[in-house]
Amino acid sequence: MSVTFISAQDALERMAIPLGAPGGFSTIIDARSEDEYALDHLPGAVNWPSLNNEERIFVGTMYKQVNAFEAQKHGAAMVAANIARHIQREVLELPKNWQPLIYCWRGGKRSGSLSLVLGQIGFKVNLIEGGYKAFRAAMVADIPKRVAPLQFKIISGPTGSGKTRLLHALAAEGAQVLDLEDLACHRSSVLGHIPGQPQPSQKRFDTLVWQALRSFDPTRPVFVESESRKVGNLSIPESLMLAMRDSPCFELQLNLDERVALLMEDYPFFVNDTALFCHRLDALVAIRGKAVVETWKELVRTGHIDQVVRELLTLHYDPTYASSMVRNFTQNDNATACVATHRSPEALREVARQLCQHVGA
Repeated sequence: MSVTFISAQDALERMAIPLGAPGGFSTIIDARSEDEYALDHLPGAVNWPSLNNEERIFVGTMYKQVNAFEAQKHGAAMVAANIARHIQREVLELPKNWQPLIYCWRGGKRSGSLSLVLGQIGFKVNLIEGGYKAFRAAMVADIPKRVAPLQFKIISGPTGSGKTRLLHALAAEGAQVLDLEDLACHRSSVLGHIPGQPQPSQKRFDTLVWQALRSFDPTRPVFVESESRKVGNLSIPESLMLAMRDSPCFELQLNLDERVALLMEDYPFFVNDTALFCHRLDALVAIRGKAVVETWKELVRTGHIDQVVRELLTLHYDPTYASSMVRNFTQNDNATACVATHRSPEALREVARQLCQHVGA
């Protein structure tokens, strides 16, 4: 049998080597259930459940209602059958030098059983001591170390100025970009939830942020939008937030008419579904008052969405954003102006080119 127990820290460091490359792992296998895997998993991991969702619930219930011995017997039969299916489906064509990294929740029976069988076949298996729980602790501790050497450049500007579009343009120019709203599946405002796109778990978001941070070259700047501490329901890691708030700001400027038009383009689900828009506006009652919100809802129902968007910007978003920037970003007063002549991709691509030249990206 060839099973090597490795620490979560060792696993984390070796994951810097691409999968399949010399010195790295051939495959990363998550032996937990489908729901546990969906909640979060190691970057690049595939899911080979030793117990699927229903089986895990069944065995857990038997532990509580019958006894551990009966639960272990039934669990062993299920695990054995599942491992056999994984081998039949995934392993039979693999070469002898295949070296997987395997984990479950705490490095216990689920990953241990799979590792035992694969090791008996003759593969060199790596098993994470402490499982996913230990890896997550090591990863969370590693985030400040990943943040520390990076040179963040903050893309600021009021709502609708095209900050996300500028990030995309910067990426197209080859610049390093951290798009937190994309990772969080949210547009970072009270109206920022995207229909049909649930946010990931906080654990998954943390992993995605860590994965992005470790991909950056610290000798080159990293552009990131001026976010608040939370993107929807998800919290930005503290060390990253502190670094962002102490970084140089580049304020994207776009005239109000263009901002209104841009938001109408970027939020088509509100334009096309007025009932949804009205429902979301209710979230502003506590801030703007019921009478103002009811007026906005009536304007939406009568087809004057552009007027509502304009008033949302001038009465709500702009004052809130301005005060937040002054309060939270230490270099906001010295922000470099980046003027976009239009909301078009071409105009923002030109801003991106100039910005890359300015910061040496």
